[in-house]
Amino acid sequence: MKRSRFTDEQIIGMLREHEAGVTTAEVCRKHGISDATFYKWKAKFGGMQVSDARKLKALEEENRKLVTSKNLSRIVS
Repeated sequence: MKRSRFTDEQIIGMLREHEAGVTTAEVCRKHGISDATFYKWKAKFGGMQVSDARKLKALEEENRKLVTSKNLSRIVS
């Protein structure tokens, strides 16, 4: 999976700029992202606080580890 240039905290900060009244086009131009990327992030992170994003990331990491260990146990068995 490709690693993002931006952290979850930075993404939420960009979304907050938009909520504060800055136009979508201006936010995208300022940070060098496309409109599609902005709206994809808005769908994923919209309404989240930074602490919520950290919890989501921790849960995704835990899930990834569980799936990996489950697949590994299938191979060994």
